[in-house]
Amino acid sequence: MIPINKPILGHEEKEAVMRVLESGVLTNASAEGGPLVKAFEKELAKFMKAKDAIVVNSGTAALQVSLLAMNVKPGDEVVVPSFTFAATAGAVLLVGARPVFVDIDLRTYNMDPDAFRKAITNKTKAVIPVDLYGLPAEMDEIREEAEKHGIAVIEDACQSQGASYKGKMAGTLGDAGCLSFYPGKVMTTGEGGAIITDDEELAEKMRMIRTHGQMIGYDSILLGGNFRMPEIEAAIGIVQLKKLPAFLEKRARNARMLMERLSGEGLFLPEVPQNCVHNWYLFTVRFSSEKEREAVRERMRKEGIGATVYYPTPVHRLPYYNSLGYGKVELPNSELASKTVLSLPVNPLVEERDIDRMSEIISQTLRSI
Repeated sequence: MIPINKPILGHEEKEAVMRVLESGVLTNASAEGGPLVKAFEKELAKFMKAKDAIVVNSGTAALQVSLLAMNVKPGDEVVVPSFTFAATAGAVLLVGARPVFVDIDLRTYNMDPDAFRKAITNKTKAVIPVDLYGLPAEMDEIREEAEKHGIAVIEDACQSQGASYKGKMAGTLGDAGCLSFYPGKVMTTGEGGAIITDDEELAEKMRMIRTHGQMIGYDSILLGGNFRMPEIEAAIGIVQLKKLPAFLEKRARNARMLMERLSGEGLFLPEVPQNCVHNWYLFTVRFSSEKEREAVRERMRKEGIGATVYYPTPVHRLPYYNSLGYGKVELPNSELASKTVLSLPVNPLVEERDIDRMSEIISQTLRSI
């Protein structure tokens, strides 16, 4: 089976984990974190060309901590896309606020800036653009509109680490940017996430929130929780971060080959604006119909290729959100994308022969329909 994504771990990660186990220092409840957490944060901030990185135990935690740090509370509204993973909207609900779903631009699958503009009310406290599939959202337009209304911008860069927009790295494009180190992402810590910011005051607040709002001992100056990253995860992260450029280079190579081979097949191929660099977390094509998409996906599965649909149901149509009344919201582009997109493996384990097989399957299947 050729997986859509898979963690790539070697002896360096194993040795790093063993050193932590032998040290006996598995975590640290202080606001600044343990020695490896601090080291990972320093290296990550350097890689991201940002002032600060605050590592936490998941990408979802990064979103939630960011919302708490920006004082998003019950009664507030947060604008989010629906065509993405449920964690973005879920983090909003977890802090008691109300997600407001908006539609996407079908060219990029990211939040439509015009849709965001129309969704703003006097209750809008924040917006969370998602860099879907690894392509940064149109952040200049979104930030410009947000600044007019005093709205915080939290960039959900959980899929886009290593990508860039107008020369700036994804994750550094908002007031805060959230990364995920889930095993299927471009690098991993097992689980884990991070918040990137240039706001030193905000960073200090986030470090307190991640460990029960504490600054010194058990003082709990503000509301927080246990969002800490353990030392074992930080140890893995330090090693993985060094490997990330090579991982990204292989993904880009595979994406280029797929682009070349699929250029004449009548598909909607990924569009990358000239001012962006994609990280190719997911190489996503769009078909003319759901019938074509399903036929190709079924054939891929039979051939042992993990082509996957991200996402088969927009978040506002999921059962829980439907129970809250969101199912009545009309988002035509999100609905269309959910029925017609398919993501193909381009992870670093994919070889040229795999690219050839995928291209041949798509060509043969579309000709047979």
